[in-house]
Amino acid sequence: MDQDTTVPKLNFGYWLDKAIEWGQATTLESQKDVCLHLPQLQEFLHQLYETIKHSQSSTVAIQQFPLIGQLLGRLCWNPFVIGYDESQKTLMWCLCCLYSSEPQSTVELKANSWIRMVVSLVTELRENQFNGLNIQGSISASRVNAVSIFCVPLITLPDLTPLLETLLLYHGGSSKEVLSSEFLEAVNEAFLKKKISLPESAVFSLWLRHLPSLEKATLHLLDQLFSIQLNSLEEVACVMKDSLLPQAASHPAIFRIVNEIFKNALMETDGTSGVMTIIQVFTQLFLQAHQNENKQHKFPLKAYFPFHHQPLVRGLVRRPSELPTSYWSQHLKHISDMLKALVEDTNVSSLTDLFEIWFLVACFGEWLDIAAEQLLKAAVEPDAVLWLLAFYYCPKNENQQRTQTMVEAQAVYSHLMMLFSCTDLSLKDLEAAVHRITGIEQCWNQCLTTHLLTNFLLFSHGGHKIAQECIYHITKTTDTSKEVYNLLIRTAYRFNRSGEENQRTVKLLNELLQKLTLKV
Repeated sequence: MDQDTTVPKLNFGYWLDKAIEWGQATTLESQKDVCLHLPQLQEFLHQLYETIKHSQSSTVAIQQFPLIGQLLGRLCWNPFVIGYDESQKTLMWCLCCLYSSEPQSTVELKANSWIRMVVSLVTELRENQFNGLNIQGSISASRVNAVSIFCVPLITLPDLTPLLETLLLYHGGSSKEVLSSEFLEAVNEAFLKKKISLPESAVFSLWLRHLPSLEKATLHLLDQLFSIQLNSLEEVACVMKDSLLPQAASHPAIFRIVNEIFKNALMETDGTSGVMTIIQVFTQLFLQAHQNENKQHKFPLKAYFPFHHQPLVRGLVRRPSELPTSYWSQHLKHISDMLKALVEDTNVSSLTDLFEIWFLVACFGEWLDIAAEQLLKAAVEPDAVLWLLAFYYCPKNENQQRTQTMVEAQAVYSHLMMLFSCTDLSLKDLEAAVHRITGIEQCWNQCLTTHLLTNFLLFSHGGHKIAQECIYHITKTTDTSKEVYNLLIRTAYRFNRSGEENQRTVKLLNELLQKLTLKV
């Protein structure tokens, strides 16, 4: 036997000769020689994989290295080669590069047949699932772990999907994670890049058992939403549902982690209306998924909001569509009264506590938009609803900030209500309200006034005629275009879901959105 272990890189001739010489390693001498050369063989296979993994097809790899099929095939039949974990894994990586969904050659057929050997493990694992805790005689945690590592380079192969699903749903009797983190990360990466398709149950199990994967999936969703021009919240909702995160959030542990990531994103972006709108849509989709859950599997609301005032939580999670519109004003007053009692409680002393209460309310922002609409359209006790909006736009009351915001809001509201029934309006009639937006330095007063004025333009008798002129003037002279745009797309989204029958308002909304999309 040749004992020289200094081998040129990618020397197919040398390793093919070795593979022929070793055969199936039936003699003691050949077994010793295999063991002697295993480190160099491992290095060779790794270099081979790095060379062929970027090939566009198995045909290209075979044309590049005509001896590859013969070499890999002989190595697969050598028990001392495949018995060594590292060599076995790298050998499978190389075979993966030769996989073909429509094999045309003997080499491709052979590679496919070797890759499919892992599918036989599905039966072994699935049978074990029904054995409860009696797994000692069937399969060990280390065996499952080894299988998960073995699958890493093969994850995107269609034939492997049943095995991936079984592994992700497998728990056995161990309290520790039995699947390798390398496997969990690779599956999550492939799922996020849409290289594989998995059942919801398998994806949810992945995120529950591997926190980094859930965090990455949430940040990936945010990146998607920030990087594309979304013209409607229907598009936002579609992207969110496709991510499976709102559905997965039916599990409280997933909901709380995703919510925390959203909260951090909001703080890092200084509370921009775009991020807040995304969070509000996600919360609506989560509630929808939660309410669709089977009653036997549904978690109580306290599991999702364990540290909040539960009557307030119950008030906020009531979806507007569940209540008659005639009851909305009463419901908003109830929310406002509870919130005011909480905020003015002397126990709520820290800014952290105040922020947590504010963020809870902000997540259910649909009620805030309805509040501004109800102020103008319905008989409503204005003080309670104005306080609710003032708290949203100015949660802190340092130096009487919120109190001053209330005074500003009441003045704007009174002025707009005087004009609400007028059918013939000009921009000059709204001069006082517009000046409060363009001349205000405090952003919270500016945003609240913008919210009220935009609703006036949408829902008043004479507001339609001057809506485009007024909004153009406001967004041209102030930095409120994104605020207005997000308010309009939220209103359009709510109208589309409720089947709003006022076609004149819907038509105006669409016209305003088309104009603003060009500017935002």
